[in-house]
Amino acid sequence: MVGNVNPTVRRRRLGQELRRLREERAMTAEEVADRLLVSQSKISRLENGRRSISPRDVRDLCGVYGVEDKRLVESLMQMARESRQQGWWHAFAELSPSYSVYIGLETDASSLRVYEPQIVPGLLQTPEYASALISGALPEVGPDEVGSRVQVRLRRQQRLWDDKNPLRLWAVVDEAVLRREVGGPRTMLGQMRRLAECAELPHVTLQVLPFSAGAHPGVNGQYAILEFPEASDSTVIYLEGGTSDLYLEKPHDVQYYSVMYEHLRAQALSPERSRRVIADQAAAFRSALT
Repeated sequence: MVGNVNPTVRRRRLGQELRRLREERAMTAEEVADRLLVSQSKISRLENGRRSISPRDVRDLCGVYGVEDKRLVESLMQMARESRQQGWWHAFAELSPSYSVYIGLETDASSLRVYEPQIVPGLLQTPEYASALISGALPEVGPDEVGSRVQVRLRRQQRLWDDKNPLRLWAVVDEAVLRREVGGPRTMLGQMRRLAECAELPHVTLQVLPFSAGAHPGVNGQYAILEFPEASDSTVIYLEGGTSDLYLEKPHDVQYYSVMYEHLRAQALSPERSRRVIADQAAAFRSALT
């Protein structure tokens, strides 16, 4: 059982339970921090799952909250032990710690809705496209790190081809994604073929947002909506940044981005028309090679 535990998700669930215990006692994070002689930010990070939590932390918090049920305390401490295990993505944590958090969430998600205004979503990229993209976006990164980042991307894509538990993916991409030449015509031809292949998967929906849509709810940039199979796991909005990422879980934030995504889907071409546009772009890149 332990081998199947996702440590990132374990931390989130444990944090939610600790927050529930604190709120039941009508205590603020500041009050708890004062009792334990730690910073308020530490309590907040423990509760939102952004910081590793030790069994000792759990024991101390349960003491502050007056938890007398020894079985509950031991259960929470076991969750803390499991949350400190390493998922496959931790081998690449040096590339970007915040990226590791996202991969942990994506690995356990049941569905993902993503809007991309500039590039092909990572789950749909070919190795050649990914390599050219990373090299261009991170010009100071060496070939070895580029290769490692590509391997992470390919490992993430296994969720799409999992026969037992595939990720439900809905992707809306701007027309600019199809026209921006990353790696040259040959790489783009291969990428268009990959998009066409993925669009045929029953659990993948791909839509193109045409230039003719004009102003739209996605003008502020890329975002992703991750949903999870467990009802206790709140939906997460992921906003990728240059030096740091943002994760939103408050109901009004989730509602806002979910509504905006529905507008994007409504303004985008249908999946059928989108496949035709992708085929047309593939033909254009094929012509450029002759």
